Amino acid sequence: MTDVSVEDITEETDSPAETPAARPFPLNLSASLAAPPGVTETPGPSAISASAAVVKGRIRVADEVVEKVAALATLEVAGVAGLGEDPSGVLEAIGERVAPAARKSGRGVSAHVQDRTVAIDVSIVAEYGHVVMDVANEVKNNVARTVSRMLGMRVVEVNVGVEDVRLPGETAPGRPAEEA
Repeated sequence: MTDVSVEDITEETDSPAETPAARPFPLNLSASLAAPPGVTETPGPSAISASAAVVKGRIRVADEVVEKVAALATLEVAGVAGLGEDPSGVLEAIGERVAPAARKSGRGVSAHVQDRTVAIDVSIVAEYGHVVMDVANEVKNNVARTVSRMLGMRVVEVNVGVEDVRLPGETAPGRPAEEA
């Protein structure tokens, strides 16, 4: 998991480039909740000011959340037939001593989160007929872009391993479809 302190991220800025007109919505809620024309309203203690309110706390994002977002981003790429079994090769190295529950955890994506940065390992099965290097490169770019955009984390690396190629007519890697 990662801890992100809200104290690091504040709404106030000294940058002249950021102006309220550049934002898609007003930060001052009292301006957006103004009374209809002809009705006067006196501001009371309940008026909200964005510059006066600073909320402290922590935000934790589990590794599993990053892995799930990365897996979905991987499956969006054309030429990806599915996720591989174990992106890091760890389960193969320790062989049959692994419990079945641990074997299921190797679902093709592994994320390593530290502070606000993340490194991701992805194992894919490519579809036959696609250029494997192009598919792997697109997976790398799409995973980095999606994780960065959705989770607000800095992606420092995405490692893509191509585990297999799915041939036409195969339903799962290594298992041809039964013919009628």
